[in-house]
Amino acid sequence: MLTRFVFDYARYVLKGGTKFYAWMGTLALLIVGMLYVFYLQNTEGLIVTGMTSQIHDGLYLANLVFLVGVAAGAVTIVFPAYVYHHEGMHKVTVLGEMLAISAVIMVMVFVFAHMGRPDRLWHMVPPWGIYSFSSMLGWDVLVLNGYLILNFVVGFWYLYSKYTGKPVNAKIFMPLVYISIVWALSIHTVTAFLIAVNPARPMWFHSMMPIRFITTAFAAGPALIIIAFLIIRNNTKMWIEDSAIKLLTTIVIWCLGLAIFLTLSEIVIELYARTEHANSLYYLMFGLHGLTALVPWFWSSVVLMVGAFALFMTPKFRNDMKLLPIPCAMAFVGIWIEKGMGLIVPGFIPSPIGEVTEYYPTFVEWMMTLGIWAFGFFILTILLKGAIGILLGEVRFGGAAAANPAAAVH
Repeated sequence: MLTRFVFDYARYVLKGGTKFYAWMGTLALLIVGMLYVFYLQNTEGLIVTGMTSQIHDGLYLANLVFLVGVAAGAVTIVFPAYVYHHEGMHKVTVLGEMLAISAVIMVMVFVFAHMGRPDRLWHMVPPWGIYSFSSMLGWDVLVLNGYLILNFVVGFWYLYSKYTGKPVNAKIFMPLVYISIVWALSIHTVTAFLIAVNPARPMWFHSMMPIRFITTAFAAGPALIIIAFLIIRNNTKMWIEDSAIKLLTTIVIWCLGLAIFLTLSEIVIELYARTEHANSLYYLMFGLHGLTALVPWFWSSVVLMVGAFALFMTPKFRNDMKLLPIPCAMAFVGIWIEKGMGLIVPGFIPSPIGEVTEYYPTFVEWMMTLGIWAFGFFILTILLKGAIGILLGEVRFGGAAAANPAAAVH
């Protein structure tokens, strides 16, 4: 029956109209471009990137950090659905889990791109290599893989139950759901620890980093989910209730507001009595020694995040499903900049010995980044399309209408 499930799922996903094939074809072209620059990077080395000895983490790590937050954002659907039994959320929980799976896969591809020598990955796989529990990166790899497995098992178990019409075993299923909720918090917390435990980088070295990561994750993740839900509503037979979208909007507003507040607090504390430890932030905001490469990024992020918050607070934008994607997109892009060019890169400037070196991503890095995002959306489209087919009852075992397994987990 499992083989039949996979076959029916794949057959349904491959069917589509002109718009679907055009979308998938565009993503495939970008993926081909990614493979080409990946080849260049692995034959010529990381010299084809803009990274240097002074700034050895650039666009790849920035996207990795951001996407971990997007993956964790899926919990904003799972938690209200299973803990507060929100009906609107419960019907679409599995779509959030599909988003989490896609985001974690993208994170792992960015790790490959960042490694430079991915063929050495086996060094951390026992028994051939040595897995280091003393390394924060080791813990990050552990929690990310665990989160991927949890979402894969919970999401596809639910879909398989819906497909066959047999209810899930709630005694096993529900503990896995609760573990995945806690695990979602752990992945972004550990990623925050990954950079916050570097005393040589004053911009990162503070205990507020994990809570900043969590707030931005719970703003950017639901913002993307809202846009995805509205696209699904407008382009498929599946209707996602307004109550689910409005609850996600409320979560975005609160978390975006907290993220802006924490950023302002950091600025006041660091710059009120400025020391050498505030040079990274000063460089980011105003430049240092005439070097200002990151200044436009910082102020663009501020404008987008504050502007998005203002629009969210306006009922016309918050309640109109046609206007709502505007502040969602602004918040998503603003946080992407804030977590990337506004956090990872300035942490290296100036270096611990005072060198001020600027970073400019090369075409290889931009193409690789664009291709990995395209790869992620390619997977997300496949996962969401198949999941929607099963939820609508268009993909079912033996042609019989599937029962609602959700009843077994309430």
